[in-house]
Amino acid sequence: MDNDKEMSDLSIERKECPKCGAVWINGQHRWATGKPGNELDLAGLVCNNLGDETCINPCVGQEGGVTWAKRLENLDNDYPSN
Repeated sequence: MDNDKEMSDLSIERKECPKCGAVWINGQHRWATGKPGNELDLAGLVCNNLGDETCINPCVGQEGGVTWAKRLENLDNDYPSN
């Protein structure tokens, strides 16, 4: 019996940062929720504060994105203390 069924060339590449555990699937950073992430936000929140030479985020060291200071500012603006 011949198997003429065509096979898919689908593949999945998964990379995990050894420093913080951030994950890239097929080159796209994903948050722990599975939603697409933003490498610059990841850098601002994690990598630029805690990263080292093992960090695999291509945006490590870049300024921009979301930072904890920006998040605190947003909270202060949204919930001002009277």
